[in-house]
Amino acid sequence: MTDDTKTAASGMWGGRFTAGPSEIMTAINASVDVDQRLFEQDIAGSLAHAAMLSACGVISSDDEAQIRSGLEAIREDIRAGRFTWDPALEDVHMNIEAALRERIGAAAGRLHTARSRNDQVATDFRLWLREAIDGAMEGLTAYQRALVAQAENHADTVMPGFTHLQTAQPVSLAHHLLCWVEAAERDKQRFADCRKRLNESPLGAAALAGTAFPIDRDRTAKALGFDRPMANSLDAVSSRDFALEALSCAAITAVNLSRFAEEIVLWTSRRFGFATLTDAFSTGSSIMPQKRNPDAAELVRAKPGRIAGALQGLILVCKGLPLAYSKDLQEDKALVFTAFDDLALAVSAMAGMAADLSFDAETMELAAGEAYSDATDLADWCVRELNMPFRDAHHVAGSAVKAAEAKGLPLKDLPLADYQAIEPRIDARVFDVLSARASMESRVSYGGTAPVRVREQLAAWKTRLNA
Repeated sequence: MTDDTKTAASGMWGGRFTAGPSEIMTAINASVDVDQRLFEQDIAGSLAHAAMLSACGVISSDDEAQIRSGLEAIREDIRAGRFTWDPALEDVHMNIEAALRERIGAAAGRLHTARSRNDQVATDFRLWLREAIDGAMEGLTAYQRALVAQAENHADTVMPGFTHLQTAQPVSLAHHLLCWVEAAERDKQRFADCRKRLNESPLGAAALAGTAFPIDRDRTAKALGFDRPMANSLDAVSSRDFALEALSCAAITAVNLSRFAEEIVLWTSRRFGFATLTDAFSTGSSIMPQKRNPDAAELVRAKPGRIAGALQGLILVCKGLPLAYSKDLQEDKALVFTAFDDLALAVSAMAGMAADLSFDAETMELAAGEAYSDATDLADWCVRELNMPFRDAHHVAGSAVKAAEAKGLPLKDLPLADYQAIEPRIDARVFDVLSARASMESRVSYGGTAPVRVREQLAAWKTRLNA
């Protein structure tokens, strides 16, 4: 460390320190390489704080005007890439404050009146995370719109529904896609709830105990778009549960995205053959020229590991910390920034793939009729037409499947005589329900897969997403 660097570092702490930190201390203490992303929020918070100090008579209007002009100029320099970040000044806050002093002189020293870096960083972090949550919700809405647009073309397209990844019952492809629209809506609702709780202002809590200056915390809260100032100064500077909650929402969202991503991987494989992705969302092999790999979907499938890892990492950082602020909390931003970067990329990729997919309706309908997926329809027919208890009807259908398997036939091709050998009252009407399409179209209960119900849901989602 140079003498100039030591002087700059010790100068931040006034008269208490006479020497600068060691190189190791500088390396472990500096966070500006990470938290410089907060410059917009930091400057917005400082502008609101300076305006409030002036309105309350704590600083002069002339000082406030100089501070405002200087901060706005620094913001433009950073946006234009003309600003040099100095790790010796530790973080985004001290870098901007030092640049302000260079630009306007002594008036810059009045900006930090009645605040601390503790409430400053907590305010910046909440502002940044609020914007990140808004971005995540907007991205999820775009993803939902892509799914709905795709589903509009496939209300009548039959595909196999699965349980245990075994063919279960035929469903509408649109119905399947709308499942992920529903999941994304819950993800958005979780983020919205989280946003409500984090939207309180720590600014003015100072280091941990508040301030003796006659400040107006309601004024700064309103200026920054917060609902209210936080009521407890200790809580304001030390709490990071808002970040934990946001990471939890992000992790759940990533898991939901990964589940559909896995289906895309399966559907686009030759073993399924249900769908294809264009070159825009596929890659090739370095050795096998025939390959088309769904790498975008696979990478989305991997994101929950990173995002859930960030959540667990921050939980462990926060575990056992006494009140109020501890430097451990400097580790929060890298984890949150990385997680939300990953989430934004995953949401965009899934929206792109949802729009890009093309489906092979014939292959899906053939697959939907395999593995005796209409066996439940046979049982239901026996209940409706023969007034059988369902458990007895279930036994009849199981016996019919066994007989069909023995002959290598689907249920629709099993001779009527074989059905009547199992249950004499079965007649030729039973064949009307023994197809994948008939099975899909029969599920008319609310929330069911029948096209008439699916179109109702499509119309409702279009209205909701365009509101």
